[in-house]
Amino acid sequence: MSPRLMLCTCEGSQAIDADALGEATGLSTGRVYTNLCGREAPEFRKAAAEQDVVIACGQMAETFAMIADELGLSAPRTFDLRDSAGWSDETAAATPKMAALAAAALIDIPAAPSYDLHSGGTCLILGPEKTAVAAAERLAEHLAVTVAVTDGAPEVLVPDPGYDLITGKLRRAEGSFTKFNVTFDAFSTVLPSGRGTPAMTSPRDGAKASCDILLDLTGRPSLFPAAEKRDGYLRAAPTDQPAIEKAVFEAAQMVGTFEKPLYIRFEPTLCAHSRASKPACSRCQTVCPTGAITSAGETVAINSDICAGCGACASVCPTGAASYEAPTVSNIFRQISTLARAFRSAGGKAPRLLVHETLFGAEAISLAARYGRGLPADTIPLEVNSLAIFGHAEQLAALSAGFVSVDLMAGPKTEVDSVEPELELANAIAGRLLVRLIEPRTPDELEHMVRDRQGVDTNPVSQIVLPIDGRRQTVRLAAKSLHGESRGTIPLPEGAPYGAVVVDTEACTLCLACASLCPTAALSDDPDYPRLMFQQDACIQCGLCTNVCPENAITLRPEMDLSDDALRQTVLKEEEPAECISCGTPFGVQSTIDRIIAQLAGKHPMFSGSDNMRLIQMCDDCRIRAQYHADAQPFASAQRPLPRTTDDYKTTKN
Repeated sequence: MSPRLMLCTCEGSQAIDADALGEATGLSTGRVYTNLCGREAPEFRKAAAEQDVVIACGQMAETFAMIADELGLSAPRTFDLRDSAGWSDETAAATPKMAALAAAALIDIPAAPSYDLHSGGTCLILGPEKTAVAAAERLAEHLAVTVAVTDGAPEVLVPDPGYDLITGKLRRAEGSFTKFNVTFDAFSTVLPSGRGTPAMTSPRDGAKASCDILLDLTGRPSLFPAAEKRDGYLRAAPTDQPAIEKAVFEAAQMVGTFEKPLYIRFEPTLCAHSRASKPACSRCQTVCPTGAITSAGETVAINSDICAGCGACASVCPTGAASYEAPTVSNIFRQISTLARAFRSAGGKAPRLLVHETLFGAEAISLAARYGRGLPADTIPLEVNSLAIFGHAEQLAALSAGFVSVDLMAGPKTEVDSVEPELELANAIAGRLLVRLIEPRTPDELEHMVRDRQGVDTNPVSQIVLPIDGRRQTVRLAAKSLHGESRGTIPLPEGAPYGAVVVDTEACTLCLACASLCPTAALSDDPDYPRLMFQQDACIQCGLCTNVCPENAITLRPEMDLSDDALRQTVLKEEEPAECISCGTPFGVQSTIDRIIAQLAGKHPMFSGSDNMRLIQMCDDCRIRAQYHADAQPFASAQRPLPRTTDDYKTTKN
């Protein structure tokens, strides 16, 4: 039995077209309620006991989950209809948007894989003595605490059984929750034995320790990049008492077993980070705010403990080696196409997409709906964990699916440095400014920003394109859709993962080092002829070819060729082959052989007054044979003595 869609007007504060929503979702709706979470809750109890239900109310999800739990049922699926569409001064025209939200709510998005982190509650507190000791006294009953005094020798050296006291200078800190490792110089501990004022041990350098939780009360610069994203690392200025109270409370809760999502799936065989010790693509390292990505030879390594799940690496990875799991790119593409299709099917004409992060964006939309004008009827919100996962591929997929514009709403903690280049690339490929980043500070600013897009670029693409799983393929299809019949070449910003390789044919010697190392086989050779070939669609502009070229004959040109030529191999340079003067077999490039002969003739004793120059003009097999049979061949040795026979022994004996 298919689920039932239960609708509620929230005390008549929004108008809902049950028939339109039922048609968009393919679910039965029945009557429209006015207070399903309160006086009409028995209706929910009855419906939930009979069949699965989907409730168009995200605000009271916990209430419905509690009722379901009382019935021994799993929590029902809920989604927000009121704040996103119903509460608006354009609610009369919001039915297509409601239909889109309802249809997208039915998409099953699997949870990201995860692993367990086990915290025993060992906590290191860094800070001035008075502040750090006060925090330790409060945490001692919950955690195994060590206080590292950072403002010199402690004044009060009375040992406390509740925590350990040390002094020293922190040289290094690394790791994350349950796996912090620290190194101290001038390390000393309190000697608990003896009478009178306790003494300190002799200071020593290089002392190492580990802990589960790191509480930094020094007020100094953060020990880690993107400190707010480092699990288990808590900070507060020693003069900010409310912040200290919050940090102490959070630290006390960090004991036990915790689930850590595996945000990124990494396939090292696809990584184009390096080949033959030559650097290539490092886009993921550049954008990672936490330093979770490091070089590991020909690939990178992603530390899942440090990864905070922003997804920026997956957005910029040109090969798909790094892919996001919460949700996957295919799930995001499916949400985009479902929202656009359902909106049009319900009579909508020109939808706009508003992408926002879970916490800040949802709250801003809710406040705008409750106290302001709400979102326009043509603006559909899409919630994501992090704005960075919505890269240029997702932005272009939304435009080609029928959205006439895309707004990315950044919050106070959004890593905009990784978002802006993707936005610039998407607009460059689209050929128009259809994607923008907005940073509203208040709900009123949000209302103003989303409304100033109305009436601009209201014509969707002439041909709707459904996104596919591959990000690069989706980008190419979207670009073709956005440019209609035009099949020209689009110039792109520096660093774009699409483009051409330009070869200086005068400098190139066809050594083919570039083709042998190209990680995506965009550059290739012909085993039967001296020829360098290139397929633009496969080029990720990693720069490896420019780094390995001994003649500096290669440069990169970021662009996207929309013609079918980009899908075919083209010849960048070819020359006549050199034929062996002995057997006639092609074995190299004639111009290279001629250049070597010209450089050696009359200038090198080994190639003067002999036939050695002919060896350069021979294939490998003929060269070996010629050397072996030559009078002065280097493999010659003394004549081998004849074997001794029985007659030889008899002759010697007589």
